[in-house]
Amino acid sequence: MPKIRRVAVVCNLSRPYDRKVAAALSGVALPVVGIGGGSGWYDPASNIPYLMTDNAVIGAMAAEHLLECGLRQFAFCGFPRTRVNGWSAERAEVFAAYVAQRDCACSIYTGTQASARRWSDVQQGLVEWLQTLDYPLGLMACNDARARHVLEACRTLRLRVPDDVALIGVDNDEIMCELAHPPLSSVEQGTFQMGYEAAALLDRLMAGRRPRHKRHLIPPERLVARQSTDVLAVDDPDVAAAVGFIREHACEGIALADVLKEVSVSCSSLEKRFRKHLGRTIHSEIQRVQIERVKQLLDTTSLSIQQVMRRAGFNYVQYMTALFRKTTGYTPAAYRARKVRSAPPPGG
Repeated sequence: MPKIRRVAVVCNLSRPYDRKVAAALSGVALPVVGIGGGSGWYDPASNIPYLMTDNAVIGAMAAEHLLECGLRQFAFCGFPRTRVNGWSAERAEVFAAYVAQRDCACSIYTGTQASARRWSDVQQGLVEWLQTLDYPLGLMACNDARARHVLEACRTLRLRVPDDVALIGVDNDEIMCELAHPPLSSVEQGTFQMGYEAAALLDRLMAGRRPRHKRHLIPPERLVARQSTDVLAVDDPDVAAAVGFIREHACEGIALADVLKEVSVSCSSLEKRFRKHLGRTIHSEIQRVQIERVKQLLDTTSLSIQQVMRRAGFNYVQYMTALFRKTTGYTPAAYRARKVRSAPPPGG
């Protein structure tokens, strides 16, 4: 039998049944790395390094997406706070704060903790909450499962998704999201990157290196927009027409003059109304749609950067790269390769 020279552990410390495991591991003389959603039985005073979901970025990403739909009324649906699901409250807090920066209020609902046997009672509470809100509404659910609860409550009230309620979840569980009616928009967490960085950090610990930090935030991968948020809630017909034209033709290399020709409105008037309803300029909206197209092509195709540039309506790779880096923090090539980074994990 060969001798085992090195032993280490990667443990999920975010589940309710892991309290005893976490307590036991905190005292062992082995390299240990914790991973999870940012809450649970993890003790911040322990020496175990912990890789956790960046709930602040998730909440902000969902809020920005719903704001881009032109919505002005918002809500968040989560779970009652317990020792192990603080991630729900963290996402709610950031989501509400983000829309508040645009002078928008947010209603937060957690409901009650209940078993599957009390499904009808849980749903009734959700229905009663939805009846107190104004529409159209942008609603973030703490995860995809909770978003499905909201969808069911909307059906009970005959609320249209996305026309009355633009709904987004978290996790991007593809089966759950694609089988939902309508298909559910969702923020995809950086689970692949979390696993990769946990393994890399563990390897460094096994080599005798100590991490500089105990807590490491892993940002989400992307936001996958589906039909549940495919709406533009703007009560200005000229702005709505301009946005519709931009979203359909931005990747054909259109400019401000093309938009103005389409809606026959003066530049100063349309710019002012764009800022009022969307919080950005006409040019910024064109760029935003182009950058989203670049992301989609980088994520789903093996096209060269030059081909991506042309399909997104850019004329120069250098310009596209500079704009993409300013928007995402990545170059296009780094964005495509972000799931398999060769660099050491943060703090390692």
